[in-house]
Amino acid sequence: MLRPGLLMWNQIAANISQATDEPFAAEHRRPVGGGSVNQAYAVSEGDRAYFVKLNDATRLGMFEAEAIGLRQMLNSGTIRVPHPICWGEAEGHAYIALEWLDFGYGNHEGWTKMGQKLAAMHRATSDQGFGWVQDNTIGFIPQKNGWMADWVTFSRDRRMGYQFQVARKRGGHFPKKDELMQAIPQLLSDHHPSPSLVHGDLWSGNAAVTKTDEPVIFDPATYFGDREVDLAMSELFGRFPQEFYSGYNETYALEDGYEQRKTLYNLYHIVNHFNQFGGSYESQANSMIDKLLRM
Repeated sequence: MLRPGLLMWNQIAANISQATDEPFAAEHRRPVGGGSVNQAYAVSEGDRAYFVKLNDATRLGMFEAEAIGLRQMLNSGTIRVPHPICWGEAEGHAYIALEWLDFGYGNHEGWTKMGQKLAAMHRATSDQGFGWVQDNTIGFIPQKNGWMADWVTFSRDRRMGYQFQVARKRGGHFPKKDELMQAIPQLLSDHHPSPSLVHGDLWSGNAAVTKTDEPVIFDPATYFGDREVDLAMSELFGRFPQEFYSGYNETYALEDGYEQRKTLYNLYHIVNHFNQFGGSYESQANSMIDKLLRM
């Protein structure tokens, strides 16, 4: 557990002041939910507030990649994401300061707009193929993003292949992984997606609606990939409200075969969760592998 001190907060406040060109002092600091990887705080002075995430200084690259991904999504002009204010190192801690957003519960209209706006973001494509400008992380596990022209090869080597490499080092037992790797080209046959700008880690904890019913996505693992990876993960740990899927499909309908591909795309996240947390994710992944090999 990190123990942030006053000197660290003063340094972060000074960097926020420089980035915003407005004096800011971190007078009030309270812990808030920020996921299982980082410590998170609401930091405020008067009516100004920021969301600050902290980790060990060795994780600075993770925050740098997050900021670049958020800016790329902002530049798409589609869906709201928190503005990255500044990031860096202070007193042995890596940090990122983000725009503070007040979330509400979201109504039918807000979740419909979430689907519509995500679909619009997915129409942002890359002429370099599948991948991204740099590697980033999925949770705290590295995510390899070297450019590839072919989605099948990217999905097999950059996604499942790498997670299985990490799992082997962590003692994971996936007896049919080689059979699955050989089957991936067949599982993705007749599917030729465009390289869409994707969030990359779009579960229910990384999407919300503001109190004014504006949809927001955050904590990305950005890259250009098959847009279906975002839809698949949105169903993995509790589905989004049905209005989200209706809004998405009205704007950019999914292609035939999505239900089959969804299991493969979500296997990536389950093996990743094994690599981060161990436990029952190993047996869940093996059940998914068996299901895929029966298709």
